[in-house]
Amino acid sequence: MTSIRNNLVLFVLTQLFAITSFSQSTGIFAIDTSFSTNSTYQKEVKNYPFITIAQPTTNNISAEIDIVYAEYGDRKMHLDLYFPTLQQEKTLPVVVLIHGGGWSSGNKTMEAPMATFLTSKGFVCAAVEYRLSPEALYPAAIIDLKTAIRWLRKNASSYPIDTSRIAVLGCSSGGQLAALVGATNGSGKFTNNLYASHSSDVQAVIDIDGLLAFIHPESGEGGDKPGKLSAATRWFGGNRNEKQELWNEASALTSAGKTFPPVLFINSQHKRFHAGRDDLISRLDSLGIYSEIHEIPNSPHTFWLFNPWFEQTANWCLQFLNKQFNHD
Repeated sequence: MTSIRNNLVLFVLTQLFAITSFSQSTGIFAIDTSFSTNSTYQKEVKNYPFITIAQPTTNNISAEIDIVYAEYGDRKMHLDLYFPTLQQEKTLPVVVLIHGGGWSSGNKTMEAPMATFLTSKGFVCAAVEYRLSPEALYPAAIIDLKTAIRWLRKNASSYPIDTSRIAVLGCSSGGQLAALVGATNGSGKFTNNLYASHSSDVQAVIDIDGLLAFIHPESGEGGDKPGKLSAATRWFGGNRNEKQELWNEASALTSAGKTFPPVLFINSQHKRFHAGRDDLISRLDSLGIYSEIHEIPNSPHTFWLFNPWFEQTANWCLQFLNKQFNHD
């Protein structure tokens, strides 16, 4: 475990730009590095020449990078933990951040700008590594995330963590996973025997352009072509006909009930990335569960990575979290 007290921005930026767009092998499993902040910028700047990459902040922030939260044989799972440097006499709410990348690519350091922004506002933030489809198929990713949440509760005495106020925030495929974490509160689904005496329930969900239903009229998943399978087909290990039960099981819309926590949706103009959202909101409304929506017109799917959209996105997240957690 490496503690980073200074030069946090240099460290994070080094990590962000080290993820280049090619696949490689670790000797254990293949890594798909096609989705990174830099490669996405190179793609989106052609259509939005005014964009710049959102940067992490370092004011009054400490971080512990690559903390091991679980081990599966020789495989170690890591998270980056950000917390305010100033000593706190009270515990703070926690935000667990989940990167996107079609369940096959991406890296936890891509969440550093959002994590450091929220940490600067008085939150503890954990950006979590989870197993991607080249390494392990569904439901490995959701099992990892719930394990990381239980690890945070187990280790709360070592950090200023309020175990009663934990939110999960995900982007794109990470948003789908965040919603699924919330939808399965209290169910005991997707758990292993690590830290079994601790809960993996969360008290708030932020879904940034992540779908809520895989098999849905608005969903673009499952559009397989010869030689090119959809991201979901690769993640589930089969198409919607072959693995229909899994496709439905992984949809937050399928599982959502009275234990679903308050949720914030922040979406681009592209409906396929939030398929099932309106149906889910109708269900939550009938149960008296709070939901909030913000849509950004004329924006790319990956708007949260770039200025001018990052600041507004981060502020919507902050306002929602402050409201739900009575946090100032």
